[in-house]
Amino acid sequence: MVSDSLWITGPSRSGKTSCLVEQFCHWVKSANSSKTHYTKSQERKSSNSIAKRLYPQQSELGVLVLAANDENRRDLADKLVSATEGTYPVRGKTPLGFIQDEVILFWPLLIESLQLKAQFPVRLRPETEQELATKLWRSQINEEILRQVGINEYRLVRRILDTLQLVAYSGTSFAEIENILSRSLANQESINLNPELVESLLLDWRNWCLERGFLTYGIMTELYSQHLLPQTRYQQALFKRYQAVLADDVQDYPAVARQLFEVLLEGGAVGAFSFNPESVVRLGLGADPNYLQELSARCQQETLTQFPLESLADSLATQIQEIAIESGGLLSLPEAVQSIQTTSRSQLLRQTAEVIIRAIKEEQVQPKEVAIVAPGLDAIARYTLVEILTKQNIPVEFLNDQRPLISSPNIRGLLTVLAFVYPGLGRLVDRDAVAEMLVVLSKGGEEDRGNSESPVSPSSHIDPVRAGLIADHCFVPHPEQPNLLPVTAFDRWDRLGYSATTAYSEILQWLEEQRKQKELRLIPSPISLLDRAIQRFLWNGSNLPYEQLAALRELLETAQHYWEIDTRLRQFSPNTQYPIPNPQSEIQNPQSKIQNPQSKIQNPQSKIQNPKSKIQNSQSPIAEFIQLLRRGTITANPYPMRPVGIQSNAVTLATIFQYRSSRRSHRWHFWLDAGSPLWAKGGAATLFGAPFFLRERMGQPWTAEDEKLADEQRLQRILADLLARVSERIYLCHSDLAVNGQEQLGPLLSLVNACVPLTSSVTTQENHTQPVEWDSLQYEVK
Repeated sequence: MVSDSLWITGPSRSGKTSCLVEQFCHWVKSANSSKTHYTKSQERKSSNSIAKRLYPQQSELGVLVLAANDENRRDLADKLVSATEGTYPVRGKTPLGFIQDEVILFWPLLIESLQLKAQFPVRLRPETEQELATKLWRSQINEEILRQVGINEYRLVRRILDTLQLVAYSGTSFAEIENILSRSLANQESINLNPELVESLLLDWRNWCLERGFLTYGIMTELYSQHLLPQTRYQQALFKRYQAVLADDVQDYPAVARQLFEVLLEGGAVGAFSFNPESVVRLGLGADPNYLQELSARCQQETLTQFPLESLADSLATQIQEIAIESGGLLSLPEAVQSIQTTSRSQLLRQTAEVIIRAIKEEQVQPKEVAIVAPGLDAIARYTLVEILTKQNIPVEFLNDQRPLISSPNIRGLLTVLAFVYPGLGRLVDRDAVAEMLVVLSKGGEEDRGNSESPVSPSSHIDPVRAGLIADHCFVPHPEQPNLLPVTAFDRWDRLGYSATTAYSEILQWLEEQRKQKELRLIPSPISLLDRAIQRFLWNGSNLPYEQLAALRELLETAQHYWEIDTRLRQFSPNTQYPIPNPQSEIQNPQSKIQNPQSKIQNPQSKIQNPKSKIQNSQSPIAEFIQLLRRGTITANPYPMRPVGIQSNAVTLATIFQYRSSRRSHRWHFWLDAGSPLWAKGGAATLFGAPFFLRERMGQPWTAEDEKLADEQRLQRILADLLARVSERIYLCHSDLAVNGQEQLGPLLSLVNACVPLTSSVTTQENHTQPVEWDSLQYEVK
């Protein structure tokens, strides 16, 4: 039976979110004017009236507002608040954010139903999840298994954890993992992954985490869909808190979200959903658009067919798709689509930047109206474009730029500080690291503190050359306690200069003070030491650039999280860092582990057979923390997302995935590396085994024909979505040779050949930019 719920379908930028905002305002208006609380079983005054009252005056929200990702969530919440003039409280959530909050809020119900230990849950970050799972499975994942699979230990552990995540997102019980993988991998000769072993490892991991109160995204989702959502007591609380649900871009939601929506709708709630078949971004990361689309049968359907007034989708979508996908259609494209073609990638990056500079200088376009979109952005492309544009006072904005923390010199310098205060870390330090630490810690000083108004970060008093000399003559390596000698240990210390000598002496004195306080137990944890070093040497009253502040904040948050996990682990075994049950007895008879997997899910405590048997770890938590950062698995999450001032008028630089996820639009697009084969590939935006867990094809093998069809459909969606987000001009930027020297023959090459080439003397006319020094560029990238 079709209910009062609304299902809105339409292409990108067709007004779907605006319709949701109007529907929300209608709900609020109806709730304010209504005097009686209706239910679906009661008689309605009219067919158009919503049979609910939303109670805007109550402390609990009556409307569940969901968005596909965090940035869209903030944008949607701002639109709802503006539309209602702040009269109704709005708290938007992502589907996984809502699930996390619900699992933590109703944790006592899960403790009771699963008979868990009563302790407050702690969420594991992905990098910590990877670290602990590797330790737990190391005895079972031996060299023979790695040789059979053909990948290293890190990637295998990541694949197995991704499998757990995909199973949970699909709303499937963990007990079905072996069955699904067995059917999916039946004819996959290239994938030698034992389904029985995968299920055994994942169940071990799940039970080990629940015993210690650890929660990952996959475990939280499984707990919510399999154990919390079906409970009557939870459903009663859910109906009391939410009488309506408003969800935007449900095509990017996991299948478990449909279970939540169906429970709410069956409980009498009313819903409004928007669906865009062309903007499926997270397919391969847990999204199940076809399964979510089946929910439209329970709603009144509204289709928006009008393309945005200012976009190239209406006039070019059909032509471009015919040329790119079917290799036919028109032989040429209109002047709105032009190409920048070069032989080498370096020439392409330069010409692309110069076209942008010339257009901005001639006031044809503003920087904020330009977007550079690429299937993948390597460090050279990122550095080159930013270097050329910023030299012309054109700011560049990265969308969700998440580079490893260890790529920041400040972070590497702070990690080296730990080795000079805490014993046993000498093997993690070399002369180059010491020299870099001296450069980082010598930034600022008394004269710089008084000039805190300056927006430019102060230069270092110890330059790299002097830092190298000091490290060569004053650094004393030692595996337990490395040391720095006074500057007089260098025979020609007088050549260092007064400024460098004074700065080095201050660093030496500060390190000695920290060692003494460490011996007196006056430093509570390494987090305190890192904070002291930041306050003393890096912050120092100066205005650090936003990128450095984001990296420092993420370092402290990561350290705090790491030692929080370490504290919880030590509660189970004070003498060992990672108390892990010994799985050796289970390896001898793996069949005994999977005869009744459901019983293990219902009672995870039964898995702890021998809590005293552990895997000993010789490394200290600080050493493992440093190595974790050096592996590059932790990045700095940019916040706030909305730049202000000059940075708000910036050229956007993003990958295809990042740009489509942000749902932005621009006047001009530059499609970088248009000849790359990555345009049709999922790449890093596709998890291993993702097609196996789609509800419409659960457990079916993934063939080469399926892969080819998926690539064609992905490319078609990308083209349609990007065309709807550009209003005036597209530049296809193509180089014959890729960055590795190979010829580029991607699916968009036919578009490059069909469009108008840019007849420009950009490379020979006015000198907009100074040449990029490629030697220095490569040094910077390293």
